[in-house]
Amino acid sequence: MYPFAKTLDSVTKASLLGLMLACAGLAVAVVIVLVTTVTSLTAHLVNLETGWLDSLVNWIVGGSTGIAGWFMLPVLVVLIAGMFQEKTIDRVERAYYPDEVRSQEPRFWPDLRHDIRFTLWALFLNMLVLPFYLFGIGFIVSIALNSYLLGREFFESAAGYHMGKPEAKALGEQNRGTVYAGGLVITLMTLMPVVNLFVPILAIVWMVHVYHGFRKKTAGTGTA
Repeated sequence: MYPFAKTLDSVTKASLLGLMLACAGLAVAVVIVLVTTVTSLTAHLVNLETGWLDSLVNWIVGGSTGIAGWFMLPVLVVLIAGMFQEKTIDRVERAYYPDEVRSQEPRFWPDLRHDIRFTLWALFLNMLVLPFYLFGIGFIVSIALNSYLLGREFFESAAGYHMGKPEAKALGEQNRGTVYAGGLVITLMTLMPVVNLFVPILAIVWMVHVYHGFRKKTAGTGTA
């Protein structure tokens, strides 16, 4: 139920390389826009008389924002993944599960609104975690939190295409250990340079295989 091999194999078998490169480009663009916006605001709000000191402050703010944006990718990963979710699920299921038929057509705009709400909520929760860094456990608490959030969100998105969100949530609760473990893998990948640029696609693929693994297990139990 931990589809490491299938997830990696899907890159070629489901022809995902192009989507992964587009995803990486979008992730880099998000960080660049974030850094540019904050640096520009700083330049307008902070105007020191000493030229070199003013430039230094702007560089420090820009660099800090870039680093923060990079490590905030766990929060942004769902929003980025939403741009590629439909195509990714469709390609993976055509390659591995051609007999599976979705119970409902995906809806881009409602899903996008949901992803934005989730991202804002996850951002808020991650901000609440910041004080824990003062006690030396912030990193661990952050990983635990994002593992839960990302595991649940990506699983419910993959399963929801077939059974709807309420049923997907119930299935996830029944298999919370596997779903959380998947979220942990996704969260750890977001902290790996270069790899984290492709995490939105890999996370979708992982949970698609997890969902179909549950279905196969349930079908096998029913026919036993």
